[in-house]
Amino acid sequence: MTHDVVPPDDGAAPEVLALAKVVARLRSEIADLEGVAASTAVLERAKGVLMAQTGTSADAAYERLLERAAQRGSTLMEECWLALGQVHTWETPLVPFPPPAPAQASQQQPGAAVGAAGPCDGPPEEDGLRPLLARIAECLAEARDEGDIAELLRAVLAEAVGVDAVMIYTVSAAGSLELTGHAGVDHELADQWSHVPPLSGVAALEAIAARHPVWLEDPVHDARRYLLIGNPPERWPSRAWIPVPSEGTARAAVGFLRTRPGPFDPGTRTLLRRAVRLCGALLRAFGRPDDGGAEGAVADAPDAVAHVQRILDVLSGPAVLLTPLRSTTGETEDYRIDAAAPESVDVAGRRGKELIGRRVLETYPTVAGTALWEGYQDTLATGAVYEGEPFRYQEVGPGFPQESVYSVRATRLAERLLVSWIRHDTSEREVRRLADMQRLGNLGWAGWHLTTDRVVWSDQVHAIFDREAALGPIGLEELPRYVLPEDQARLGSAVQRLLRLGHAVDQPFRITTRDGVRHLRIVVEAQTDASGTPVEVHGFFQDVTALRDAELALRESERAVLLQRGMLQAERALAARLQSTLLPIPEQSLELAGLCVAVACIPADSGVNVGGDWYSAIELPDGSALFVVGDVAGHGLAAVGTMAQLRFTAKGMAITGSALIDVLRRLNNLLLHTDSEPSATATMVIGRYQPDDRRLTWARAGHLPPLLLRDGRATFLPQPDGCLLGAARDSVYGQAVIDLLPGDRLLLYTDGLVEEPGEDIDLGLDRLGKDALRLLGAGIDEELARTLAGRRLANRDDICVLDVHVPDEA
Repeated sequence: MTHDVVPPDDGAAPEVLALAKVVARLRSEIADLEGVAASTAVLERAKGVLMAQTGTSADAAYERLLERAAQRGSTLMEECWLALGQVHTWETPLVPFPPPAPAQASQQQPGAAVGAAGPCDGPPEEDGLRPLLARIAECLAEARDEGDIAELLRAVLAEAVGVDAVMIYTVSAAGSLELTGHAGVDHELADQWSHVPPLSGVAALEAIAARHPVWLEDPVHDARRYLLIGNPPERWPSRAWIPVPSEGTARAAVGFLRTRPGPFDPGTRTLLRRAVRLCGALLRAFGRPDDGGAEGAVADAPDAVAHVQRILDVLSGPAVLLTPLRSTTGETEDYRIDAAAPESVDVAGRRGKELIGRRVLETYPTVAGTALWEGYQDTLATGAVYEGEPFRYQEVGPGFPQESVYSVRATRLAERLLVSWIRHDTSEREVRRLADMQRLGNLGWAGWHLTTDRVVWSDQVHAIFDREAALGPIGLEELPRYVLPEDQARLGSAVQRLLRLGHAVDQPFRITTRDGVRHLRIVVEAQTDASGTPVEVHGFFQDVTALRDAELALRESERAVLLQRGMLQAERALAARLQSTLLPIPEQSLELAGLCVAVACIPADSGVNVGGDWYSAIELPDGSALFVVGDVAGHGLAAVGTMAQLRFTAKGMAITGSALIDVLRRLNNLLLHTDSEPSATATMVIGRYQPDDRRLTWARAGHLPPLLLRDGRATFLPQPDGCLLGAARDSVYGQAVIDLLPGDRLLLYTDGLVEEPGEDIDLGLDRLGKDALRLLGAGIDEELARTLAGRRLANRDDICVLDVHVPDEA
């Protein structure tokens, strides 16, 4: 259903023009919704057919339709139409038509298709057409319906041009194809193709729409474009669909199907076209609808009103279906509302389906005798769409008249009227919008007429105050008595300033309701007379309880954050002092066992907790030197405590002469038995240097390898086995030995020196080696450790570097 909007006069107000555009868009959407409703109805009916045939559920029937569509490469809607087409059964009475008499055949010219050359050997010549067409014309008088015509055409044309089957399709009011006659087609196939929806790829429909024949002569090529009838479709390798000639729109087509392959020659094409033209008058007579046509048949069906109601249910505007109520003389006295859209409303406030069964003169009593009433009569009589000019209609409400402007459109649907209208005045819509705004914003408007003591509150204000509407609104001077005692003085002073001086008020206050205390806000201003005296006050109340609760929760959260931040800062300060006490950083290089040792430890740039990176560089009683660098997982006091345990335990065991791998095993067991959640873990590299032969024995526990700088090359020492401390029981640790040479430098470091988020660790190690060589080449010697650590901009982890340098012999 398509609606057209009559454009307003050129002098119409801008809001009327804008409303007309909106109406046009809404009516277009209505048309789309009608299409959706029609598709839904087809789907539901097809599901019902499969449920009845197979005894399955609705969901199983729907899945079956989807499977069929996937197998055949068709759409879901096409499968629905095919399923519905299988429901119809056809019992077409056939009149037997004898083939052409031998005398007629013998009269044909030598070489014609019928007579000399034999059946189907070639096309009939021009002179050979006349006996065949005369035979068709002679037998047409006996045809009672399209089935008889199909049987006649097949009987006459079978031997002449090899026609094996004839199918006659007629376009229905809905645009689909109905099989109205057939011959040479079995009943099962006829039932399957009795109803063809208006889809693309239907040759008969294309022939009717284009008004010219469609010749299908290559099954493989034609199957790519058209839906071919038959099981299998190759049963008839050549087909012709010829529209029935008509002065107006073509409404039927005749299909000729042959088991003979190959194209239709020019003579055969001429014969088939003339045969269809000869039958055209009778086919058009059979296809002519009865009084009321298809439209009447559909509209007068028992469930027609229900179908219309389902469409109206999805409309966004007012519309009704009217049935005329006639007198004994046939004149229309009134109309009954049989279906109504949800937004339809009468003067009494009844809406939607509440109007069904009521009469127009009951719902709109003053419409009788108007141009609108006459328009209804004319639409019923002529079928012409009525679209009247906007008119004023006076609604008689409770105690007062109200005038509105309407535009009405009426269309005939069989013997009924489908009426839709537009209300041009926007007062009702604005009232709804204002109510929605107040509800969503949890506020309501209020007004006080000081000269008449009249107070007006919106419904939302009563809801805010939790006050029954029957009790009426509260006067402005009485308002302070309803608030909490703590807020009465402030609100009372603000109201007095408003009444005496006309100062606007924006004041929060609290009231008590059945749900507890509510935080409200009043914003009002005064209108004054010529002397400056306030005569009217208007404004709004707003419930800000939720906002106030959110503010209080935010303040509590801020206080908690500040408290937590202070605690973390205090913990960091304590941990930093503890770290500096346990791990003093020397200002300059140390000399141990003939080596120069430089240390650099830099904390992370972000965070409030100190890390667990640590080092140890001491000379042992036998004159050797011990070097250790470790990294405890985590931050804060717990990490510092674990660091202290590891550092002092490692030093103590090394001083007593324990082997390096024994030191690592003991430290691993120490962390495993530490009562902490979660269990602490750490990485560590430990080495012992013998000055007599410059030999370094070292071991590791999950730590990065030391970096050896020798003769202008940077090399990472091969790593012995050893997993991180605290990870697994009975861990096995190996050790390695390297002899250092004069001029060598060995860097022990933590992962903060090389790691970058999202970067492979090998890239960081390669970058460390290149940076160290470049700095040494630039003459940076004693400050190598501090320079490497300081070059890590925005370091996210603590950094600890131990630079062990073997002096040159010179």
